[in-house]
Amino acid sequence: MAIIYKAVPKKNPQNLAQPVKYYPQVITTGAADLRELAGEISQMSTVSSTDTVAVVEALLSVIPTTLGSSRIVRLGDFGTFSLSVSGEGAATPEEVSSQHIQKLSVNFRPGKVFLEALNKVPFKKTGQ
Repeated sequence: MAIIYKAVPKKNPQNLAQPVKYYPQVITTGAADLRELAGEISQMSTVSSTDTVAVVEALLSVIPTTLGSSRIVRLGDFGTFSLSVSGEGAATPEEVSSQHIQKLSVNFRPGKVFLEALNKVPFKKTGQ
């Protein structure tokens, strides 16, 4: 297991006359769906893959409902979900309304154990 990356050329948008610099960019090699993850979890626990899918499906229902109540969802070492919005400004606080909200975003901040596990994964450069 390794995080695959490649070098990508980028210009400085603030000064196009500067030479191109190369930056690392993560390359994805596919996706894992819910059934695959549930199967892996069932191999390392006493919980069946069907039960695992049921729990994740329940989380899919409960997390948005909890966030929609203006609450933060803390899942221990896994991480924290919260909401943020961006939008148009108004001249006074009284003028601000939901009409000014242009985008709702879900923020995920990984927990300490989650980050530690990711930080142990090596990187592998590809020639693409």
